[in-house]
Amino acid sequence: MPSKVDQVPIHGTVEPGFEEVESEFKKNFLERGELGAACAIYHEGEKVVDLWGGYRDRTTSDPWQEDTLVLVFSTTKGISALTVAAANSRGLLDYDEKVAAYWPEFAQGGKEGITVRQLLAHQAGLCALDEPLSPAVFADLDRLARVLAKQRPAWKPGTKHGYHYLSLGAYENELIRRVDPQHRSLGRFFQQEIAAPLGIEFYIGLPPEVPDSKIAPIEAFSAMRMLLHINTLPVGMLLGYINPLSLTYQTLNNPKLSSPGDLDGPAYRAVELPSAGGIGQVRAVAKAYGVFATGASELDLGRDTLEELAKPAVPPPAGAHDEVMRVDMSYSLGFFKPSTAFRFGSDQAFGTMGAGGSFGFADPEARVGFAYAPNKMGFHIWDDPREKALRDALGRCLAR
Repeated sequence: MPSKVDQVPIHGTVEPGFEEVESEFKKNFLERGELGAACAIYHEGEKVVDLWGGYRDRTTSDPWQEDTLVLVFSTTKGISALTVAAANSRGLLDYDEKVAAYWPEFAQGGKEGITVRQLLAHQAGLCALDEPLSPAVFADLDRLARVLAKQRPAWKPGTKHGYHYLSLGAYENELIRRVDPQHRSLGRFFQQEIAAPLGIEFYIGLPPEVPDSKIAPIEAFSAMRMLLHINTLPVGMLLGYINPLSLTYQTLNNPKLSSPGDLDGPAYRAVELPSAGGIGQVRAVAKAYGVFATGASELDLGRDTLEELAKPAVPPPAGAHDEVMRVDMSYSLGFFKPSTAFRFGSDQAFGTMGAGGSFGFADPEARVGFAYAPNKMGFHIWDDPREKALRDALGRCLAR
């Protein structure tokens, strides 16, 4: 790899009025230790920023290309929530119906009254699963459904909320399988109902024909190394993470991973992880959010569904405190909403961030879809300095 930062390859296009985003993107490589990354923004239905740069692979010095794919971790949750929203718009599920109405086996262990809305708002108490998870479990959707159905909630559903790290996507996947007349998995439903109509490349479950040479491998870190960066973590979350008896530990340590980068290995790439396994072009995430921010006419979605996504989050009776993250958070319909801990966009905005720095969101008020993802993981849960610099620059551009 060239040693001089001014030799880092940066490519793409920026429309007039959004040049400040490009300036901050370059600074990420010059000043913030970026290895490889992409950022895309859609405004009023048009692509106004499409940038990629740096290196796809540090060991080979291969540059990040226009069609490079990258794992976006929990930014995938937003794509999965858009998929559930599409199912809602098509009349396949009602947010206020009980999950058990679509999935009778779900009504075990005190879960019979949980609504789809409560599940998507991380209020179901199903953040930690008792059975050890692995690629083999995730690959067998019938087996996984049995695991999910027998799980008992960690609190009375609907009273509190706590981040459903990997479990949320698994529950969403089975819900889609139950309501879809074709019984497609969430990944297949997304491909056929959203990705294909929009002409975007993003996968929840990587097809075997996609070559490794097209993917930017994740440069990760060990869990212990992350503990050295305690200033970037909520203190309560950190204390929970090191306590094996805590709900935080039980949620974030199943499956057992030596590093978050394990999710970028062949075994996890091949299975559907709607919570954290999405791999695709960054502009695909931005375009999907941009479509939802501007009426979703390309997908023929109903106005009622889009208005639901834009509504403010309604906290559970116990308040905004997250039982897993240990800070005040806001969730609605599978998305993060702006909160005291994490501000983004207007009050109508919705999106999800991923481990290591990725983030994607829609803002219907600003009519914007935004996405950024790197291949070198950072240590922030949200507001990674690289991503935040781009998002703040976008805000200034829109204000002008």
